[in-house]
Amino acid sequence: MEKHIKRIDLTRDFAKHREDYLAAIAEVCEVTAFSGGEFADRFDAEFAEFVGSKYACGVNNGTSALHCAMMALGVGPGDEVIVPANTYIATAWGVSYTGATPVFVDCTSDTWQLDPAKIEERITERTKGIIGVHLYGQPFDYSGVKEVADKYGLFIVEDCAQAVGATYEGRNVGTLGELACFSFYPGKNLYAFGEGGSVTCDNEAYFKHMTRLKNQGCDRRYYHDEIGYNYRLEGLQGAVLSVSLKLLPEWTAKRRAIGERYHREITNPLITHQVHPENTDPVYHLFVITVPDHDDFVRYMAEANVECNMHYPVPCHLQEAYKFLGYQPGDCPNAEYLASHCVTLPLFPEMLDEEVDRVIALCNAYTMR
Repeated sequence: MEKHIKRIDLTRDFAKHREDYLAAIAEVCEVTAFSGGEFADRFDAEFAEFVGSKYACGVNNGTSALHCAMMALGVGPGDEVIVPANTYIATAWGVSYTGATPVFVDCTSDTWQLDPAKIEERITERTKGIIGVHLYGQPFDYSGVKEVADKYGLFIVEDCAQAVGATYEGRNVGTLGELACFSFYPGKNLYAFGEGGSVTCDNEAYFKHMTRLKNQGCDRRYYHDEIGYNYRLEGLQGAVLSVSLKLLPEWTAKRRAIGERYHREITNPLITHQVHPENTDPVYHLFVITVPDHDDFVRYMAEANVECNMHYPVPCHLQEAYKFLGYQPGDCPNAEYLASHCVTLPLFPEMLDEEVDRVIALCNAYTMR
């Protein structure tokens, strides 16, 4: 039996950079700056500089980042926000937590990103904005979405949870919309040793509001100006992220090299790739394909000791949690097709060349059984 290839293996990064990570953690422990504090603040400054935004508001996870963004933009009960049907459910949670309603829109059949041509028909007098998701590390069609947003006076929030370091027409994701939300969940291109997130922006008022919201609703300790939340980024996570941020350019280059090999060398006609428009530079958080029979392909790869999985098996509009909104199968056909046919191949920066070779060879040798 060939050696097992995981879909993602974080142990290799820790083994390689163990001393740097442990030294950063020890530094936090020596001054006990655990909740917010200097190490979280330092990472915020470093991350804002990396993205190219004026501000970065570190929070405890990517879901909280989305919630803070919606609150900063004044979204609340009775409002609607356009959300892709093809995304991780947290994109919609950020809207729902405010009491507003996510309105799901289909993806394109090729890039699998939010389809600008489908947005306008879902806009009502209650629509306040659009969340676009740079899914799998591939930037969405920002110009197409912005054209619609500008026509109706809507905000755009970027969900960059899977796309740190990606660019759209030469601009970093995280600098395009009014606000941009990041996740540092383990397995992301930039990840914490637990949970973490950030919201980037150039608007000082938004930044100050989100900083107050994440800190129990106060600017001055024990004086609470509004109902707030305990959404602070932990100092330990800030320190770890500062280490990882220095490594991110190297990791991104390796992800791109593997992703580009997959695109060039996986030529099996049964396998469909995500399309990457020329005006974008993706970062390959995930390498997702579609096949005629998902279960058969995953079994085939498992028999060869290669782990694959799905991102995501149920589109947002058909999740049980949103059954009350009344969506039915067929409402977002491209997202539904992707959900029932998608497979995520192994891809992470520490993959060995021979492991990449093996995944490619197996994909090309696959026949439906």
